[in-house]
Amino acid sequence: MSGTLVVGSLVLYTRIPSLTKLYISELKLELTQLVMEMVPAKIEKALPQLPTSTGPAVELPKSPF
Repeated sequence: MSGTLVVGSLVLYTRIPSLTKLYISELKLELTQLVMEMVPAKIEKALPQLPTSTGPAVELPKSPF
């Protein structure tokens, strides 16, 4: 019983770094996808709408020379 507990603890202890890396990698991937989905919507809301028509041409002031 105690031998099994020691071996099980040793196996778990040696696998913790790889399990942590896997978990962090999956978490980064999910966060990246979430941010990539949110950013375009936030940018579209922040930008003003482009005008569909323009006004008359602006005349340049005449040179006094």
